[in-house]
Amino acid sequence: MESVKQEIRQLCEQFRLGGIYPGLDAALQDAEKENTGYAAFTLKLLRAEADHRSRRDEAKRLKTAGLPRGADLDGFDNTVDNGMSAKKMGQLRELNWIDQIFNVVLMGPSGVGKTRIASGLCLDAVKAGYKAYFRTMQDIVNTLRTKDAVPSQNTEYRRLMKANLIVIDDIMLFPLQKEIALAFFNFINQVYENASIVITTNKAPTEWAKMLDDEVIATALLDRMLYRCEIIRLSGDSYRMKNRKSFFENQND
Repeated sequence: MESVKQEIRQLCEQFRLGGIYPGLDAALQDAEKENTGYAAFTLKLLRAEADHRSRRDEAKRLKTAGLPRGADLDGFDNTVDNGMSAKKMGQLRELNWIDQIFNVVLMGPSGVGKTRIASGLCLDAVKAGYKAYFRTMQDIVNTLRTKDAVPSQNTEYRRLMKANLIVIDDIMLFPLQKEIALAFFNFINQVYENASIVITTNKAPTEWAKMLDDEVIATALLDRMLYRCEIIRLSGDSYRMKNRKSFFENQND
């Protein structure tokens, strides 16, 4: 039996079946106890391999997603009156809008939960099997600037081109030079028909022309972003300011 198991291990390694051998002993013991037939035993091994690959693929998607810390929405406080009701949050977390290639704009002042919601939706999408990526506007700009010269950024650009969901955090936070503004428009123009886009911004769409220094590009960009889009305006006091921590709060006088 040991020689047989050794050969099974070698064949699993040869065919890259990383989920079968680790559970082989337990599967054999269960088969002996339950007098499992050959078909049921084979199915159990294949299910183990499928589960292994599913976990591995999810881990890979999580690694490339670029999520910030604390992205999980399970602990999100839906009782806060910031414009995001529990009903809206539930509908967003169903992710049907990704299949319909709808965009989501989360708009509001700093600290009201835009990034938390956007990153949480990205995490939900990763867990659901989508190719979803969280990037800041600065990340996108850096990729567009260097993709033709830096191999890793070219890989990143091609990855984004194949995305199901792209989150762009803090869009239009800073002005863009004309060349980069045009590159950003071309980027959105290439992905908007095949991927959903979630953006967070503290700028109203009417202010985008100032950031791009080009009303024509701003109008064309908004035309693509807002064509199939849900705009959610968040409001309220800054969560960070309400929960501000002090270095001295636990110190003795």
